[in-house]
Amino acid sequence: MGLNMTCTPGREAAAALVTVGDLPALVIYLDPVNLTVQIPPFPGGREVLARLCRELSREAWKVADRLESAGGRHALAEGTGDEAAEEV
Repeated sequence: MGLNMTCTPGREAAAALVTVGDLPALVIYLDPVNLTVQIPPFPGGREVLARLCRELSREAWKVADRLESAGGRHALAEGTGDEAAEEV
């Protein structure tokens, strides 16, 4: 299936691991549109989705770093906020 899409996240945008049946999937809640990425239905599909998720993670960190005014780790790092401030 081919799909080309351009969008902007709403204020409540998020991402999550969900299960579809008994299988893990990635859901991107763009507020108000949702995109679910499931395991492809062919041999090796689990590995394909795992590779894609790791690549998405790496590239998302690069985007977040570029968006940071200080150029350091992005402000949404886990913790109370003090740890994130110390890393910048």
